[in-house]
Amino acid sequence: MSRIGRKPIEIPAKVKASVSGRTVTIEGPKGTLKMEHRPEVSVSIDDSTKTINVSVDQAKAAEDRSIRAYWGTTRSLINNMIIGVTQGYEKKLEIVGVGWTGTVSGNNLSLKIGYANRIDVPIPPGLTVTADKQLLTITGADKQAVGHFAASVRAKRKPEPYNGKGIKYADEVIQRKQGKAFGK
Repeated sequence: MSRIGRKPIEIPAKVKASVSGRTVTIEGPKGTLKMEHRPEVSVSIDDSTKTINVSVDQAKAAEDRSIRAYWGTTRSLINNMIIGVTQGYEKKLEIVGVGWTGTVSGNNLSLKIGYANRIDVPIPPGLTVTADKQLLTITGADKQAVGHFAASVRAKRKPEPYNGKGIKYADEVIQRKQGKAFGK
């Protein structure tokens, strides 16, 4: 049995949850998120205890291990949706380099990161990006969207190990290399 999938998910007071067929909808102060779960998994809402229960057919789960994985994954995704609409998610990126900056103009993030031209990255709907010269903050209710956008911005200029220049996560530690030694 899935130890994660068995746990019920608490619904906070400010959150509304509904299940329609295979679509789970979570509404909260930070927005509305929808997810369509796998057909092997069933999701139900218990209004008396204010919880969401995720379950699978035990006979099928005993013979196929992937069904148990879908069980725990579905429960975690729904829990992440509830955290997203109540607290939100945030990723911080640092731009390391002399004269390298990021600015937000309209729905685009403009990056000046050592190339001849600025790089414009469109900001997806539902995300908020703030740029303070060399510090980018990406916030939103959808954990996957926040992480994906942060990774795509970082991929524009990954940090290099010799000088440490590039776009890195704020809590990321870059392993530095020594480089060549001259004058021996």
